Amino acid sequence: MIIYISGGARSGKSRYAQQMALQLSENPVYVATARIWDENFAKRVELHKADRGPEWSVLEKEYNIHLLPLGNRIAVIDCVTLWLTNLFLRFEENTEKTLDAFKAEIDAIDGLAGTFIIISNEIGMGVHAETELGRKFTDLQGWANQYVASKAAKAIFMVSGLPMSLK
Repeated sequence: MIIYISGGARSGKSRYAQQMALQLSENPVYVATARIWDENFAKRVELHKADRGPEWSVLEKEYNIHLLPLGNRIAVIDCVTLWLTNLFLRFEENTEKTLDAFKAEIDAIDGLAGTFIIISNEIGMGVHAETELGRKFTDLQGWANQYVASKAAKAIFMVSGLPMSLK
């Protein structure tokens, strides 16, 4: 089962997802999709790590998430935006190939036994991207979010730390 949680930056997505996972399992899995790009981002990753206790198993993978040992587990996958970025770079900024690969991974995850809490950013609700590449990625993110939401048994939108149930 997929549970989809989206929202803006600092909306409380990760904290809410982690609390949900801990209610469902004494030993959940945290799947980190991030690539450490710079020192600032490394600090953000450290803050996320500090939010989790020793009960968490942590797996780090930039893509091919469906190949991780996640069957019959409760897993938080954080996050689609970074996962897509990794795929986008892998496919040399080709949105069609990136979206196809992403959808295939979501379909494979959806076929696994377990509960998968997938976190994503809603990046298209803010300022219009200045660059063509930014607009291309914003579109990609929107299509990817729609796909995950369509597969999800539950969808939650976070606003100011408050969950809004969409589905």
